[in-house]
Amino acid sequence: MVDIKKLFDTLKELETEFIKHWENVGNLESPTEYKAGVDAVGKYFCDYAKKMDWDIEIFPQTAAGDCVCITMNKCADKSPITLSGHIDTVHPVGSFGNPPVKIEGDIMHGPGVMDCKGGTVAALMAMTALHKCGFSDRPIRLLLETDEECNSILSNKATINYICEKAADSVAFLNCESTRDDTLVLWRKGVCRYRLEVTGKSIHASRSAEGGASAILEAAHKIIELEKMKDKDGIICVCGIVNGGQNENTVPDRCVFSAETRFATVEEMEEADKRVMDIANKAFVDGTSCTVTKTVSRPAMEKSERNFMLLETLNGIYEKCGLPILTARGSLGGSDAAEVTVAGIPCVDSIGVAGEHIHTPNEFARVSSLIEAARRIATACAYI
Repeated sequence: MVDIKKLFDTLKELETEFIKHWENVGNLESPTEYKAGVDAVGKYFCDYAKKMDWDIEIFPQTAAGDCVCITMNKCADKSPITLSGHIDTVHPVGSFGNPPVKIEGDIMHGPGVMDCKGGTVAALMAMTALHKCGFSDRPIRLLLETDEECNSILSNKATINYICEKAADSVAFLNCESTRDDTLVLWRKGVCRYRLEVTGKSIHASRSAEGGASAILEAAHKIIELEKMKDKDGIICVCGIVNGGQNENTVPDRCVFSAETRFATVEEMEEADKRVMDIANKAFVDGTSCTVTKTVSRPAMEKSERNFMLLETLNGIYEKCGLPILTARGSLGGSDAAEVTVAGIPCVDSIGVAGEHIHTPNEFARVSSLIEAARRIATACAYI
């Protein structure tokens, strides 16, 4: 059994070192499509793990970054605990300046410092503290996902499938997305994206009153109907990129646009699919037609008794260790925790660092939240 005072003292001793690690991985810019950058972040973690003599497994990818699995106490008898986070970001290289990461007091600005590099560094910090305190009861895994921000499209779902397979025997899965106000996320919306291609009939603009069929006008009608889905507790739809027409004086015969639905359950996903297809198949403008391709599909993280039981277990640990009790909340955004929950693995989400403005040029994390996250993760691993 790990002594709690020793564990907390060790984490405090590691704080300065791991803030520097956090800064370093933030400075390794890693937008999802930039494989070299994502792999550089994975290598940083692997280089550290080698120094600790931990087991390292690489799951190579062609387009996405290579997934990484780092394990301490690999041969321990008890069931493992899995920690996970993604190391890809949404920010183009150079969008935060040079260097990308800047620290001002308790604020760290930078690409992905909150979403989700801070959480992965907190997990590594927790593992290091447990190692230094002699913890050897069970394997602790750290899985680094590499194309989470595009719903694992680059790898054709291979990365998230790998994570679920590696974590299948876990007694608990802690996903290290960013935290908020002493909460853990236990349910999330799912996401589906569609590409709708509308075909019409082109004709000179001067004859538009006599014939032709505007694909852009048809797309506009469909977008208005799709955008009526706006139930924050149910189905939401947002239409994004729109592209159509050849020139300004011709009725357009083609228009392509995207639509994204979010939903809370499998039933809502099926209903959203039906609504999208019904709207696509209905012609508002005579002479037009539409085809639909689903480009992204991520399930909802539905409320699960096993996840609530894990939260109850964690809160029992946190109360004994003098840490804040955490309450359950939902999120409108998707994450890998959804796939893990569907796979039947006990999972809680958003146990990482705190901050604001993810996915924007103003993204920042609170430096002091690193040790807070590491305490939550380390005590969970030590006492479950």
